[in-house]
Amino acid sequence: MNPRAFSTLGCPGAGLDEVVRLARTGSCFGVELRCFEGQLIGPESDPAEADRIAGALRRAALAVPVLASYVQVAADGPDVVEQLARHIALAARLGAGQVRVFGGGAGLPKGRWERAVRHLAAAAPLAATAGVGIALETHDEFLTGAEVAEVLEAVGSPAVGAVWDAVNPWRAGESPERTADLLGPWLRHVQLKDVASPTDLRPVPPGRGVLPLGDVLGQLRRLGYDGWISLEWERAWYPEAAPLAEALPAFHRVLDAA
Repeated sequence: MNPRAFSTLGCPGAGLDEVVRLARTGSCFGVELRCFEGQLIGPESDPAEADRIAGALRRAALAVPVLASYVQVAADGPDVVEQLARHIALAARLGAGQVRVFGGGAGLPKGRWERAVRHLAAAAPLAATAGVGIALETHDEFLTGAEVAEVLEAVGSPAVGAVWDAVNPWRAGESPERTADLLGPWLRHVQLKDVASPTDLRPVPPGRGVLPLGDVLGQLRRLGYDGWISLEWERAWYPEAAPLAEALPAFHRVLDAA
Protein backbone atom coordinates (compact mmCIF):
# COMPACT_ATOMS: atom_id res chain seq x y z
CA MET A 1 0.00 0.00 0.00
CA ASN A 2 1.29 3.44 -0.89
CA PRO A 3 1.79 5.81 2.04
CA ARG A 4 -0.82 8.57 2.02
CA ALA A 5 -0.51 12.28 2.64
CA PHE A 6 -2.43 15.48 2.08
CA SER A 7 -1.33 18.94 1.04
CA THR A 8 -1.82 21.90 3.36
CA LEU A 9 -3.17 23.67 0.27
CA GLY A 10 -6.44 22.13 1.43
CA CYS A 11 -6.39 23.79 4.84
CA PRO A 12 -5.02 27.31 4.26
CA GLY A 13 -4.14 29.09 7.46
CA ALA A 14 -4.41 25.96 9.62
CA GLY A 15 -2.06 25.67 12.58
CA LEU A 16 0.01 22.65 13.49
CA ASP A 17 -2.59 21.23 15.85
CA GLU A 18 -5.25 21.34 13.14
CA VAL A 19 -2.94 19.71 10.58
CA VAL A 20 -2.14 16.88 12.99
CA ARG A 21 -5.84 16.43 13.79
CA LEU A 22 -6.70 16.17 10.10
CA ALA A 23 -4.04 13.52 9.56
CA ARG A 24 -5.35 11.47 12.46
CA THR A 25 -8.90 11.36 11.10
CA GLY A 26 -7.74 8.81 8.52
CA SER A 27 -4.71 6.82 7.47
CA CYS A 28 -2.51 9.74 6.40
CA PHE A 29 1.06 9.44 7.59
CA GLY A 30 2.49 12.42 5.78
CA VAL A 31 1.86 16.11 5.17
CA GLU A 32 2.84 17.89 1.98
CA LEU A 33 3.74 21.35 3.29
CA ARG A 34 2.82 24.31 1.12
CA CYS A 35 5.76 26.73 1.34
CA PHE A 36 4.13 30.12 1.11
CA GLU A 37 4.01 33.36 3.05
CA GLY A 38 1.41 33.26 5.81
CA GLN A 39 1.31 29.45 5.96
CA LEU A 40 2.90 27.05 8.43
CA ILE A 41 6.20 27.40 6.61
CA GLY A 42 7.36 30.02 4.14
CA PRO A 43 10.46 30.66 2.04
CA GLU A 44 11.77 33.11 4.63
CA SER A 45 11.04 30.98 7.71
CA ASP A 46 14.02 30.88 10.03
CA PRO A 47 15.76 27.62 10.99
CA ALA A 48 14.31 27.64 14.50
CA GLU A 49 10.76 27.74 13.14
CA ALA A 50 11.51 24.92 10.69
CA ASP A 51 12.97 22.87 13.53
CA ARG A 52 9.88 23.50 15.66
CA ILE A 53 7.53 22.32 12.90
CA ALA A 54 9.71 19.32 12.11
CA GLY A 55 9.78 18.32 15.77
CA ALA A 56 6.01 18.62 16.19
CA LEU A 57 5.31 16.55 13.08
CA ARG A 58 7.89 13.96 14.07
CA ARG A 59 6.30 13.58 17.51
CA ALA A 60 2.95 13.08 15.77
CA ALA A 61 4.56 10.36 13.60
CA LEU A 62 3.97 12.40 10.46
CA ALA A 63 6.48 12.57 7.62
CA VAL A 64 6.99 15.47 5.21
CA PRO A 65 7.24 13.85 1.77
CA VAL A 66 7.28 17.17 -0.08
CA LEU A 67 7.98 20.84 0.57
CA ALA A 68 5.74 22.41 -2.08
CA SER A 69 7.66 25.45 -3.27
CA TYR A 70 6.59 28.00 -5.88
CA VAL A 71 10.00 28.29 -7.50
CA GLN A 72 9.71 28.50 -11.29
CA VAL A 73 12.77 26.87 -12.77
CA ALA A 74 12.18 28.28 -16.27
CA ALA A 75 12.02 31.84 -14.99
CA ASP A 76 14.53 34.26 -16.44
CA GLY A 77 16.20 35.77 -13.40
CA PRO A 78 19.55 35.78 -11.63
CA ASP A 79 18.32 34.18 -8.40
CA VAL A 80 16.53 30.99 -9.45
CA VAL A 81 19.33 28.70 -8.26
CA GLU A 82 19.58 30.75 -5.06
CA GLN A 83 15.83 30.23 -4.50
CA LEU A 84 16.27 26.52 -5.06
CA ALA A 85 19.18 26.39 -2.62
CA ARG A 86 17.13 28.17 0.04
CA HIS A 87 14.24 25.74 -0.35
CA ILE A 88 16.56 22.72 -0.35
CA ALA A 89 18.08 23.86 2.94
CA LEU A 90 14.63 24.41 4.42
CA ALA A 91 13.46 20.99 3.24
CA ALA A 92 16.50 19.36 4.80
CA ARG A 93 15.68 20.92 8.18
CA LEU A 94 12.09 19.69 7.88
CA GLY A 95 13.17 16.21 6.90
CA ALA A 96 11.30 16.57 3.61
CA GLY A 97 12.09 14.12 0.85
CA GLN A 98 11.49 16.46 -2.09
CA VAL A 99 11.19 20.12 -3.02
CA ARG A 100 8.35 20.53 -5.51
CA VAL A 101 9.05 23.10 -8.23
CA PHE A 102 7.11 24.47 -11.19
CA GLY A 103 8.34 25.10 -14.71
CA GLY A 104 6.86 28.55 -15.20
CA GLY A 105 8.27 31.01 -17.69
CA ALA A 106 4.85 31.63 -19.24
CA GLY A 107 5.74 35.07 -20.56
CA LEU A 108 9.14 34.04 -21.90
CA PRO A 109 8.69 31.04 -24.21
CA LYS A 110 12.01 31.57 -25.98
CA GLY A 111 14.67 29.60 -24.10
CA ARG A 112 12.18 28.27 -21.53
CA TRP A 113 13.30 24.64 -21.82
CA GLU A 114 16.98 25.59 -21.73
CA ARG A 115 16.52 27.72 -18.59
CA ALA A 116 14.69 24.92 -16.80
CA VAL A 117 17.43 22.44 -17.63
CA ARG A 118 20.22 24.86 -16.69
CA HIS A 119 18.74 25.82 -13.33
CA LEU A 120 17.85 22.26 -12.33
CA ALA A 121 21.27 20.97 -13.36
CA ALA A 122 22.96 23.70 -11.31
CA ALA A 123 20.88 22.89 -8.21
CA ALA A 124 21.08 19.10 -8.51
CA PRO A 125 24.45 18.76 -6.69
CA LEU A 126 23.12 20.92 -3.84
CA ALA A 127 20.10 18.67 -3.53
CA ALA A 128 22.19 15.51 -3.65
CA THR A 129 24.49 16.79 -0.91
CA ALA A 130 21.51 17.72 1.28
CA GLY A 131 19.78 14.39 0.69
CA VAL A 132 16.72 16.16 -0.73
CA GLY A 133 15.28 15.64 -4.19
CA ILE A 134 13.93 18.29 -6.55
CA ALA A 135 10.68 17.29 -8.25
CA LEU A 136 9.27 19.13 -11.27
CA GLU A 137 5.46 19.04 -11.34
CA THR A 138 3.26 18.49 -14.38
CA HIS A 139 1.93 22.03 -14.22
CA ASP A 140 1.63 25.35 -16.10
CA GLU A 141 3.92 25.48 -19.13
CA PHE A 142 5.13 21.93 -18.46
CA LEU A 143 1.67 20.42 -18.21
CA THR A 144 2.31 16.93 -19.56
CA GLY A 145 4.53 14.00 -18.79
CA ALA A 146 6.17 14.52 -22.18
CA GLU A 147 7.18 18.09 -21.35
CA VAL A 148 8.47 17.21 -17.89
CA ALA A 149 10.32 14.08 -19.04
CA GLU A 150 12.09 16.02 -21.79
CA VAL A 151 13.55 18.36 -19.16
CA LEU A 152 14.49 15.58 -16.75
CA GLU A 153 16.20 13.52 -19.43
CA ALA A 154 18.37 16.51 -20.29
CA VAL A 155 19.22 17.19 -16.63
CA GLY A 156 20.07 13.53 -16.13
CA SER A 157 20.48 13.63 -12.35
CA PRO A 158 19.01 11.14 -9.85
CA ALA A 159 18.49 14.12 -7.54
CA VAL A 160 15.88 15.59 -9.92
CA GLY A 161 12.58 13.85 -10.60
CA ALA A 162 8.87 14.43 -11.23
CA VAL A 163 5.61 15.11 -9.43
CA TRP A 164 2.64 13.68 -11.29
CA ASP A 165 -0.36 15.95 -10.74
CA ALA A 166 -3.03 13.54 -11.93
CA VAL A 167 -5.31 16.18 -13.45
CA ASN A 168 -2.97 18.23 -15.59
CA PRO A 169 -1.60 15.76 -18.18
CA TRP A 170 -5.05 14.23 -18.57
CA ARG A 171 -6.75 17.56 -19.24
CA ALA A 172 -4.04 18.30 -21.79
CA GLY A 173 -4.99 15.12 -23.66
CA GLU A 174 -2.28 12.78 -22.39
CA SER A 175 -3.59 9.41 -21.20
CA PRO A 176 -2.58 8.05 -17.77
CA GLU A 177 -0.79 5.18 -19.53
CA ARG A 178 1.26 7.59 -21.60
CA THR A 179 2.06 9.79 -18.59
CA ALA A 180 3.13 6.75 -16.60
CA ASP A 181 5.41 5.54 -19.39
CA LEU A 182 7.04 8.96 -19.68
CA LEU A 183 7.43 9.74 -15.98
CA GLY A 184 8.13 6.22 -14.75
CA PRO A 185 11.93 6.57 -14.49
CA TRP A 186 11.60 9.93 -12.75
CA LEU A 187 8.49 9.59 -10.60
CA ARG A 188 8.99 10.83 -7.02
CA HIS A 189 5.51 11.90 -5.86
CA VAL A 190 1.87 11.72 -6.94
CA GLN A 191 -0.85 14.30 -6.29
CA LEU A 192 -4.37 12.93 -6.55
CA LYS A 193 -7.48 15.05 -7.09
CA ASP A 194 -10.70 15.06 -9.07
CA VAL A 195 -12.60 17.67 -11.10
CA ALA A 196 -16.00 18.16 -12.69
CA SER A 197 -14.60 18.46 -16.24
CA PRO A 198 -11.32 19.17 -18.06
CA THR A 199 -12.29 22.84 -18.20
CA ASP A 200 -13.86 23.14 -14.74
CA LEU A 201 -11.05 22.63 -12.23
CA ARG A 202 -13.04 23.27 -9.07
CA PRO A 203 -12.28 20.52 -6.53
CA VAL A 204 -14.60 17.53 -6.52
CA PRO A 205 -14.22 14.76 -3.90
CA PRO A 206 -12.09 11.98 -5.41
CA GLY A 207 -14.24 9.46 -7.22
CA ARG A 208 -17.11 11.88 -7.86
CA GLY A 209 -15.62 13.71 -10.83
CA VAL A 210 -14.51 12.73 -14.31
CA LEU A 211 -10.81 12.03 -13.84
CA PRO A 212 -10.09 8.32 -14.51
CA LEU A 213 -8.57 7.75 -11.09
CA GLY A 214 -8.79 3.98 -11.46
CA ASP A 215 -6.63 4.20 -14.57
CA VAL A 216 -4.11 6.44 -12.81
CA LEU A 217 -3.82 4.08 -9.85
CA GLY A 218 -3.65 1.07 -12.18
CA GLN A 219 -0.73 2.65 -14.01
CA LEU A 220 1.04 3.31 -10.73
CA ARG A 221 0.66 -0.38 -9.86
CA ARG A 222 2.03 -1.32 -13.27
CA LEU A 223 5.09 0.84 -12.63
CA GLY A 224 5.57 -0.70 -9.20
CA TYR A 225 5.39 2.78 -7.71
CA ASP A 226 5.50 2.48 -3.92
CA GLY A 227 5.92 6.16 -3.04
CA TRP A 228 3.62 8.74 -1.57
CA ILE A 229 0.17 9.58 -2.91
CA SER A 230 -1.09 12.94 -1.66
CA LEU A 231 -4.55 14.51 -1.79
CA GLU A 232 -4.19 17.98 -3.26
CA TRP A 233 -7.49 19.60 -2.27
CA GLU A 234 -7.24 23.12 -3.70
CA ARG A 235 -9.31 24.97 -1.12
CA ALA A 236 -6.75 27.80 -1.04
CA TRP A 237 -7.78 28.65 -4.62
CA TYR A 238 -11.44 27.64 -4.27
CA PRO A 239 -12.59 28.74 -0.80
CA GLU A 240 -16.14 27.64 -1.56
CA ALA A 241 -14.94 24.02 -1.67
CA ALA A 242 -15.86 21.73 1.21
CA PRO A 243 -13.41 21.57 4.12
CA LEU A 244 -10.50 19.19 3.72
CA ALA A 245 -11.92 16.99 6.48
CA GLU A 246 -14.86 16.20 4.19
CA ALA A 247 -12.67 15.38 1.18
CA LEU A 248 -10.21 13.08 2.97
CA PRO A 249 -12.67 10.17 3.44
CA ALA A 250 -13.35 10.11 -0.32
CA PHE A 251 -9.60 10.08 -0.97
CA HIS A 252 -9.17 7.07 1.31
CA ARG A 253 -12.13 5.24 -0.26
CA VAL A 254 -10.64 5.62 -3.75
CA LEU A 255 -7.29 4.27 -2.63
CA ASP A 256 -8.83 1.47 -0.58
CA ALA A 257 -10.80 0.32 -3.61
CA ALA A 258 -7.83 0.35 -5.97
